Amino acid sequence: MKFLDQAKIYLRSGDGGDGVIAFRREKFIQYGGPDGGDGGKGGDIIFEAVENLNTLIDFRYTQHFRARKGGNGSGSDRTGAAAEDLRIKVPIGTQIMDDDRETILADLDAPGKTITLLRGGDGGFGNAKFKTSTNRAPRRADKGWPGEERWVWLRLKLIADVGLVGKPNAGKSTFLSVVSGAHPKIADYPFTTLHPQLGVVRLSVAEEFVIADIPGLIEGAHEGTGLGDRFLGHVERCAVLVHLIDGAAGDCVDAWRTVRHELQAYGGGLGEKREVIVLNKADAMSPREISSRKAALAKASGATVMVASGVSGQGVPEVLRVLQNIVTESRQK
Repeated sequence: MKFLDQAKIYLRSGDGGDGVIAFRREKFIQYGGPDGGDGGKGGDIIFEAVENLNTLIDFRYTQHFRARKGGNGSGSDRTGAAAEDLRIKVPIGTQIMDDDRETILADLDAPGKTITLLRGGDGGFGNAKFKTSTNRAPRRADKGWPGEERWVWLRLKLIADVGLVGKPNAGKSTFLSVVSGAHPKIADYPFTTLHPQLGVVRLSVAEEFVIADIPGLIEGAHEGTGLGDRFLGHVERCAVLVHLIDGAAGDCVDAWRTVRHELQAYGGGLGEKREVIVLNKADAMSPREISSRKAALAKASGATVMVASGVSGQGVPEVLRVLQNIVTESRQK
């Protein structure tokens, strides 16, 4: 299934049903009079966040959504049937944005969360509503009120507890495949990951968290270089970021500074988010290289640097334990 995290769609709620002009004419009934019923209400447009969806690909092929019109009224004061609401199911974490792509109309960040975005039009009055003491046979009935319409953007931000960031070939996909049941594409060339990947990490029966891997960042990503920063929105909701650095490449401090600069340039609070720095690919470095590069990273970042290898598994349990503790603390808050 192809991953799609942005889509533009057209919405229109249902028009209200029309009121009618009718008069009561029955044998042996001395006084007749108007008895035209009101129109029914048009259908609403409702969005609902559901589980088991993780892409907006369906909205590439279906881009127009229209709710039905309410039923017209009829004689004997019968009101028209209200139209059924149109419920649009989206993945958890979907934001609904105005056509300007800046104004957030709704953020469906929990299972079962719903929002009535467009309300259907009310039904028009039948002529029975206009009967007065001086106008006993009104010949007026109203049309139903029109529904609402608008174009909106859907933007998906995956729900994950931990986000993996780093330069291309830092070993993020390998790390994800080792710690979870995910099967991302792994190869020895840059930008192997073309869209976000999710995996579930289970440390015990009661301890688990969701980890997200996004495509690698290079210098100028916030200006569109490489794959750009368009996928960084998927780690905005994470409690902690794991910054994987390719220790075998040798330019550890420069790699860390490059990614940090792109996170801060992107905004969205990523620059201030809690970060766990991991010097990866320990199996490809000598003990002396590990020691010197770890010390250089710690001096530049002012933080504790962990050492791990996704291939050999060295240091991976320790990293997962630190992440689980941070996620547990975040959930308690």
